[in-house]
Amino acid sequence: MRKLDKYILKKYLTSFIFTLLILIPVAIAIDVSEKIGKFLAKPDLTFIEIVKDYYIPFILNYVFNFMALPLFIAVILFTSKLANDTEIVAIHSAGISFKRLLRPYIIGAGIVASVAFVFNHFVVPRTNGTFENFKEENLRRRPKSKTQVSQVNLQLDDRNYVYFRSFNLKTNYGYDFSYEKFEGLKLKYKILAGNIRYNPKDSTYTLNNYKKRFVNTKGDSIFSDRKMDTTFNFFPKDLLYVDYLARAMTSQKLSEHIEISSNRGVKNLNQYKVELYKRTSLPVSSFVLTLIAVALASRKRRGGVGINLAFGIALMFIYVFFMKVAEVLGAGAGYNPLFMVWLPNILFGILAAYLYFNAKR
Repeated sequence: MRKLDKYILKKYLTSFIFTLLILIPVAIAIDVSEKIGKFLAKPDLTFIEIVKDYYIPFILNYVFNFMALPLFIAVILFTSKLANDTEIVAIHSAGISFKRLLRPYIIGAGIVASVAFVFNHFVVPRTNGTFENFKEENLRRRPKSKTQVSQVNLQLDDRNYVYFRSFNLKTNYGYDFSYEKFEGLKLKYKILAGNIRYNPKDSTYTLNNYKKRFVNTKGDSIFSDRKMDTTFNFFPKDLLYVDYLARAMTSQKLSEHIEISSNRGVKNLNQYKVELYKRTSLPVSSFVLTLIAVALASRKRRGGVGINLAFGIALMFIYVFFMKVAEVLGAGAGYNPLFMVWLPNILFGILAAYLYFNAKR
């Protein structure tokens, strides 16, 4: 690696970290001003708990969800300064092309993207669990229901289907239970029960006041009894479908959950898919935004750094706006979540390609 590469790479990383260190305290100060009343309303809540369980996950969430903003600003700032100090002119005069100049920038984007990729897929989801539990216990007036689900339909596999009118995850009791087993398109037998209880000790279910109906070509046969212990291929937690839980799952668990839920007949899993896909699309945006920032700021302009920074910030907020709109649309049942999550990178990638070829000329 040449001295030039080391010089630019050092500028890239230090400017990014410096920008983060400026923006993070601002974000914390704004959040503290909004939450201070709720914190003080909880006399048992300690400062250590607030920092450990709320603000450390808050910082990680902020950094890796809005990483594009400080990165873009940092590249705009230090590249504009290089251009105003005529350092880029000297680099080109030495026979170094714009394409070659981009090498340390791409290396820097690769470092940032790699760290973001690891954190988004493995670290941040683990802290999100603590973050959500803290908000649930201390900040929300009406906690989200984690105990009661109703009108649940599950497809356990190609031949087995389950229905509950309601199920209480705290007491492990369900009501108006139905289980159907098929062979192809033909119903083989069906179990109906007034209520059902899950037994955590041995992972069995107790059916009370049940009826079992066998469907035969010569006529149906029905058996009934007051009580029966049996097993099923699902656990009570599989009945819970809450969107914010996606943020607390590592990518491997989230992928498994999407696959299992899809096989069990859950119709709209786009919220989960959006969460999974954006964990990769956000790190990749480092390359796109770095290329745009270098192409914009590498020319010396009248007005200096201020013009480049103003234009860059405006462009950055357009990107963040597109990103959030795409996430909301992608979570809807009528849209392709993979395409919607990657749409901002696609559009800004086209812009980056245009600016790149224009800068080369």
